[in-house]
Amino acid sequence: MNEITAVLHTLNDGLRLGRCLETLYPCDEILVVDHGSDDGTRRVAHEYGARVVQANRETPVRQYARWAPTQWILCLDPRESLTEALAATLFEWKLETVGNTGFSVFLREETVDGWMENPTPQTRLIPTAWKHWDGRIPRNDTSAVALEGELLRFVLP
Repeated sequence: MNEITAVLHTLNDGLRLGRCLETLYPCDEILVVDHGSDDGTRRVAHEYGARVVQANRETPVRQYARWAPTQWILCLDPRESLTEALAATLFEWKLETVGNTGFSVFLREETVDGWMENPTPQTRLIPTAWKHWDGRIPRNDTSAVALEGELLRFVLP
């Protein structure tokens, strides 16, 4: 069975982090890389059973993904949550035999005018050895297979 580690980078995300962590039940491990929060971020992460590591300025962001104990990484922002459909897809995906390619998901973002759908899926589920990054998330791979379900990004307070 494939195992997944969710990796999130945080900075003072204590008020929004719980909503994200609550939806990560398909993941076998949660790794929170904290970049110097001075609110309740670390406490919330621990309450949800996440492993918390303190970010180091000298460590490239992509290096933290290699600390995952699983072969697969799901990269998220603390403002994002899995839909039930995406969670169900991840459970099914874990039972399949997969290669070493990335997988993408569609993103819906909350705005003042309502929810907006991004028509281009984003590569978010990757093998631990992935080498192509755009900051804290994987670089988009147009050959990545899109998974069913969506990530929701909450931007309003």
